[in-house]
Amino acid sequence: MAECNHLLRIRVWLAIFITGLLASGATAFPLESELRWLVSWLHASRLRESAQAIHLLPWLDRVEAALIDTNARYPFLAYGTDWLAFAHLVIAIAFLGPLVDSVRNKWVIQFGLIACAGVIPLALIAGPMRGIPLPWRLIDSSFGVFGSIPLLICLRSVGALEHRNELRIATERV
Repeated sequence: MAECNHLLRIRVWLAIFITGLLASGATAFPLESELRWLVSWLHASRLRESAQAIHLLPWLDRVEAALIDTNARYPFLAYGTDWLAFAHLVIAIAFLGPLVDSVRNKWVIQFGLIACAGVIPLALIAGPMRGIPLPWRLIDSSFGVFGSIPLLICLRSVGALEHRNELRIATERV
């Protein structure tokens, strides 16, 4: 019965992780329209003063202007974010392996943890080189931190399943 609990836990947390990857991928395609909506909403909402005070609104205004200008003058650069979106979708597909057979595909979960760990140095090293404000780099880093939580939970349950399998094999030999 405990095996079912581990399998259920793995499948629930992987489903959450896959959903996050799919959402990240799908939302990377329409950046300009999403940003336009967010900025106009912030300007019209009760959060405007707070967003202004923490310098979020001026940053988003600047990013929106740059994205509009870039897309108008150099639309081919958006192809890079199209590939970023595609990569998120493909990585999500890779996690179907451990969803079906978590023990055999444990390496995919480990790969995901390595990728989550890599988010942090990328954000903290490349961010300043690209002029990204520190709070935004910390938000980007949080994706690596929060993304690792479901994967660590899965890895622990996979370990428990592996241990059970080893005990079962040892018992059958006796």
